[in-house]
Amino acid sequence: MKEEIYFRTAGLTVGYQGVPLIRDICIQMKKGEILTLIGPNGAGKTTILKSVIRQMKPLCGIVYLDGKKTDEMQRNELARKLSVVLTDRVRTERMTCRDVVSTGRYPYTGKFGVLSEKDWSVVDKSMEVVGIAKWKEQDFQKISDGQKQRVMLARALCQEPDLLILDEPTSYLDIRYKLEFLSILQKMAKETGLCVLMSLHELDLAARISDKIACVYEDRIDRFGTPEEIFTEGYIQRLYQMTTGLYDELTGNLELSAIKGEPEIFVIAGMGTGTMYFRYLQRQRIPFAAGILWENDLDYTAASALSSVVVSVPPFRKMEEKHVEEAKKWIQRCRKVYCADKLKETAREVAGLKDIIEFAKREGKLE
Repeated sequence: MKEEIYFRTAGLTVGYQGVPLIRDICIQMKKGEILTLIGPNGAGKTTILKSVIRQMKPLCGIVYLDGKKTDEMQRNELARKLSVVLTDRVRTERMTCRDVVSTGRYPYTGKFGVLSEKDWSVVDKSMEVVGIAKWKEQDFQKISDGQKQRVMLARALCQEPDLLILDEPTSYLDIRYKLEFLSILQKMAKETGLCVLMSLHELDLAARISDKIACVYEDRIDRFGTPEEIFTEGYIQRLYQMTTGLYDELTGNLELSAIKGEPEIFVIAGMGTGTMYFRYLQRQRIPFAAGILWENDLDYTAASALSSVVVSVPPFRKMEEKHVEEAKKWIQRCRKVYCADKLKETAREVAGLKDIIEFAKREGKLE
């Protein structure tokens, strides 16, 4: 009986010229799962992927596919089970997109590489799945990077693999193509049982698409688990050894460092209305204070990262007079007060916010 875990590594150590880079790699996934490698530049994510696909020889350890050791498989057998999309740019001469996709069928052809009618059917189906059938007669070199990446995905799917390996597949893509590309991967994994192993730099996307995440740090896999187990408070900053700015694991937002100093502006914020002001003031190098914010408000993370002072209320607690008085103190010390029109309307229903807006008006500081 085939084991439930389709892909796994046991004691895998990878490196160069006999020198270990990452030791004792133990990761695994079931059919239909997406496993993503994250970690700093140069940590060894690509080295792990190249060792899994046998482009590099592991220093020790074993890679299993469906319970079988990959180093005991013939290359043709491995090519039918595993396909690859690396970051290397493909150079072609006078090849249409369909021609490029068709090269994924070579593990199934004879020594002359002639595709059968069935092979061409698989080529066309793969292009339809990825949504590129309309480009099939276009010159591969004349399409955009985002389109090329989808062609290479179709080529990989043409091999009808059980495991798809991708190295930073979204690197050259704009936001539209990133989302389209990853949506296709997710759909394929869930509908066909395809296993996906990839590396990503975009942590927000990794958190959303991955079933499992492996964190590469120094000479080891520092953490391995679900996104909920990985993206805990403060971990990403430690993993990437961040010394400036802030990464919020809950939202995936990245903020620059606060401008230190006595606040010049007070931002009355809430419901996401303040973050655009916070970022504007940070860009202008103007220190500011913010409030009154509940600590589970949409604006709170950015305020904590970018402001000199935050007047805040614990989640689900009542705004008290002491919070109002503290906000008024900072309003008096600042030369201006910003508040979004949307919040001015809503604040009529919240006594504390209404009080500080009216106070700012009386002080002649409300913009």
